[in-house]
Amino acid sequence: MADSDVQSWEYLERLQGTEFYRLYKNPTSALAIFRKRLSSLGRQVRSIIRPWVDTSVAKSLVMALLYLNAPLPVKDLDVWVKPGSRSEKEHALDLLQRYHITAVSSSKAYKLTENFSRSLRQALTGGGDTKSFGEIAIPPSNPSITVEDLDGFARNQWEGILGYMVGNSAIPLESTSTVVDPSPGVIELLKAGHLIELTGSSRLSYSPKITKDGFAFVLQDINTQVWSLLFLYVDHAEDFAMTKVAVLSFLFLISSLELGQAYTKSHLDADQLRILSDLSDFGIIYQSSSDSPDFYPTRLATTLTSDSNTSSTDNTNLSSALTTSSTSQSHGFIIIETNYRIYAYTSSPLQTSLLGLFTNLRSRHPNLITAKMTKSSVQRAVQMGITADQIISYLTSHAHPQMRRHAIQAASAASDPAKAAQAASVIPATVLDQIHLWQIEKDRMTTTPGYLMKQFGTQAEYERYWQFADQIGVLVWRSDRKRMFFVNQIDSLRRFMKSSRESGAEG
Repeated sequence: MADSDVQSWEYLERLQGTEFYRLYKNPTSALAIFRKRLSSLGRQVRSIIRPWVDTSVAKSLVMALLYLNAPLPVKDLDVWVKPGSRSEKEHALDLLQRYHITAVSSSKAYKLTENFSRSLRQALTGGGDTKSFGEIAIPPSNPSITVEDLDGFARNQWEGILGYMVGNSAIPLESTSTVVDPSPGVIELLKAGHLIELTGSSRLSYSPKITKDGFAFVLQDINTQVWSLLFLYVDHAEDFAMTKVAVLSFLFLISSLELGQAYTKSHLDADQLRILSDLSDFGIIYQSSSDSPDFYPTRLATTLTSDSNTSSTDNTNLSSALTTSSTSQSHGFIIIETNYRIYAYTSSPLQTSLLGLFTNLRSRHPNLITAKMTKSSVQRAVQMGITADQIISYLTSHAHPQMRRHAIQAASAASDPAKAAQAASVIPATVLDQIHLWQIEKDRMTTTPGYLMKQFGTQAEYERYWQFADQIGVLVWRSDRKRMFFVNQIDSLRRFMKSSRESGAEG
């Protein structure tokens, strides 16, 4: 899972314990969080579990506890983890506790919370309410709908939203793309999320101006963009007399459906029908009309909760399906020269506008855009919140196949390992370094919100607490001389400090 994706899913950590209790009553919710959020550790700690467990730590711990009749003592849990991997184990346990998936009994043993364990078992083995994962429409009202039709609809809707944010003034000559303006509800949501600002004297003359948060948003991968917007939608659910849990539960249900399959609306309540209509504006759901008896999930819906093992492939398929029909664009369309000139073989208004965020566009042709990165263009993007890493990530992920082949050949020809690693980069090294230097020159200081911990009674107490903070991944900075450290999250550390003090008092 991408870091930005993890950050967007951290929205769920702000829910109250009672809201998690209601959320986990639905099998689709338990399964979605098990597949998506618990896989965020997969790439980092894939190998710390003993050889007979082949998955991420958090998932492995859940499966170890799922069918136990009694809580698992802490000492028995340690047997599951390789020696020297305490940090990763503590990180996984902290994640499970933040999502109210595990609980610690008075006898220092771990168990799964009741609703989560019951719903996950039902999701994995079947049974229960047959409508928990939707009800297939037999026969569908419009059997002629194809996956290609759904991809086209999702593409037009989603590119319409992104194009509105970045401005559609950069549409190439002779473009055949269909630009769909977002609905008033979507525009209000973008404004509420501070992704755009509306300028103008009246509602009819409003024009969007993208914010620094909006710049960061449009450069993320599509799956992360969709979740960010959906969590923003959930955050405003109460404005429409709906609860956050009800909206989240329905979103998780939608994410479990099958692409190309029609599902009936007959068992949906009024709130769920309202959500369906809004999801159609996003391109996540297709329905021929609001009165249609059934609906189709698009690829935007069916890839929402892909786990870490498949998210890379799904994101590739998603990006390919939701671009224009240009073959070159589906496989990479950007060529970068060492003199910072860029040639983009695309006819997409959206991609042209995205390039215009951090380059100076020079010329436009029916299937080619020429541009150049300069100090002023990159620093203009930095001023709006785009980072050098985001620019590099965008250019790398959309690099032309010829550039990839050249990088592979250069790496193979290099004799020195350091030079081979440098040559393996798709983007020329001079361009990579200069983008970072331009950002450093413009943005010399960053801020991190958090908590400063100080005034510890003993050196041992100080070391015990900062080491725990480091193990769960919240430590940002420390000074052994001043006996203080800084963390970006406090809840888990506060619980650990309280538990340590109680244990000391008991001792």
